[in-house]
Amino acid sequence: MEQEQSPKILVFASGEKEPNKGGSGFEVLVKASRGTGASRPLKAEIVGVVSNHAQGGVYSKAQRLDVPFFHACPKTATEYQELAQRVGADWFMLSGWLKRVVGLPVRRTLNIHPGPAPEFGGPGLYGHFVREAVLAAFKKGEIEFSAVTMHFVTPEYDQGPICLKQLVPIQVDDTPETLAKRVNGVEHQVQPMVTNMVVTGEIECVEVAPQQFRVKAPPYWLRNFVPEQWWY
Repeated sequence: MEQEQSPKILVFASGEKEPNKGGSGFEVLVKASRGTGASRPLKAEIVGVVSNHAQGGVYSKAQRLDVPFFHACPKTATEYQELAQRVGADWFMLSGWLKRVVGLPVRRTLNIHPGPAPEFGGPGLYGHFVREAVLAAFKKGEIEFSAVTMHFVTPEYDQGPICLKQLVPIQVDDTPETLAKRVNGVEHQVQPMVTNMVVTGEIECVEVAPQQFRVKAPPYWLRNFVPEQWWY
């Protein structure tokens, strides 16, 4: 009997320019995809990782984890598609990727954002810029929580259909650094789980009209983690 092949994921992760800095989400995904049974929460194969930093933290982690590494900064649909074809990937995970994505299928491309999206997303809102904006809004009484958001990827930054919005508490004495630790901890918990739910079909992105998408998921998931505007 022929064994069913695992979904193949290509990760895009900018990370940091310095070796051994950044790329922790990529590392978490790789470790989650290895093992057997319950010790393998991500039932997929990470077939490569792309970074726009040639010798940065993502490169260091890819070498240590024995994952094919590609130094690239794709800008066009053709360039993105060529990378996908090169490794035979059928799913795509953006894990700290700071570039605009075009040419990859929306329903097969996920992003994780370290704040509430789309409210605290868009060009220039990444990393510490997100945390600074969130804390400023908190101090003004405009919000009570930060969040980790996972969404399917459209050409507009952080505007795609949301499949997870996990609230993260803000403390009155938080700094961008202390909030980052709490947010990163949640990211590392939810990213493999939600990615697995997507690649195994438990969560789906459905195109209801040309370039209009909704999220299909179990009712309990929609009620607790998906803004109602994205329900299918």
